[in-house]
Amino acid sequence: MTRPEVTGARRVVVKVGSSSLTTAAGGIDPERLQALVDAVATAKKAGVEVVLVSSGAIAAGLAPLGLRKRPKALAAQQAAASVGQGLLVAQYTAALAAHGITAGQVLLTVDDVTRRSHYRNAHQTFTKLLELGVLPVVNENDTVATQEIRFGDNDRLAALVAHLVHADLLVLLSDVDGLYDGNPADEGTSLISDVRGDADLDGVAIGSTGSAGVGTGGMVTKVEAARIATGAGIPVVLTSAPQAALALSGERVGTLFHATGRRRPTRLLWLRHATDAKGAVHLDAGAVRAVLGRRASLLAAGVTGATGGFHAGDPIDLVGPDGAVVGRGIVNFDAKEIPKLAGRSSAELADALGMEYGREVVHRDDLVLV
Repeated sequence: MTRPEVTGARRVVVKVGSSSLTTAAGGIDPERLQALVDAVATAKKAGVEVVLVSSGAIAAGLAPLGLRKRPKALAAQQAAASVGQGLLVAQYTAALAAHGITAGQVLLTVDDVTRRSHYRNAHQTFTKLLELGVLPVVNENDTVATQEIRFGDNDRLAALVAHLVHADLLVLLSDVDGLYDGNPADEGTSLISDVRGDADLDGVAIGSTGSAGVGTGGMVTKVEAARIATGAGIPVVLTSAPQAALALSGERVGTLFHATGRRRPTRLLWLRHATDAKGAVHLDAGAVRAVLGRRASLLAAGVTGATGGFHAGDPIDLVGPDGAVVGRGIVNFDAKEIPKLAGRSSAELADALGMEYGREVVHRDDLVLV
């Protein structure tokens, strides 16, 4: 019996990790890549729109540069990505062309999934590529990354891309054939076939990076990606790359994470999962009750102070009197403006400083609870 969540999906995002594509020496394994391409090509020919999020650029660049393992220095990672990205996409392009499918490279930065204007442009690009029958091959733009080079080993990026393109399903491919209730190498552990919520993960030991040394993620990032996607109404299949064809055909392989939420506005998804707070606004007890209980906007009257050097339009944490973070939102004022606003009513501020100072510190439409 097949999985209806898979067989009914018309648009699917498939994510594959470095360890599933490369040899132990770090180069691209042509047979592994070909098997993956054959699987996604079969799905596409069956009428499914596919977006492929592929790691492997840095790993593919190791051998040509004479590097024995993934370097720790950012500049060396960027150099490897620069060499490896071309090799990776060239092989995808050739393998897909043999199936009569055109590949389109899409390199994303963190800004593309955290800034609203970038997010909108990325959505339009994906929409046009899929409309034209192109299979987008997505990776983080490692070569120009200026901060931590990975974005959750592309797992979290894949979950956000799934939401961005309005996917019906996310398939995460790894070197493990699913989520186990312990170390898969230990006797007596079992594959978890279905996860319907966090309660199903209670007591499950979730491991980190594998022994191959070419990736940066592990089961932790995959479970986090599954939470992001399922919380936005997108089911997730987690399995190994050799089982990609079976997974995409709906066979009951790997672990199915069932959708737990519903699709939400894009800005709220990236605000919760794809932003780092630039500072914090501190709330009194009444403001915490209003934000949490009534889902109200944060007004200056309930603000007691601010920390950090944020600017208007930045994501900031909302912190209660006990120091606990209660939400994250897009702030309407600079940090240096908060002291003169704190504790004052909107009407008072509008009269004293002008109408623009009477608006919300954080509007409820730009606020998520944590």
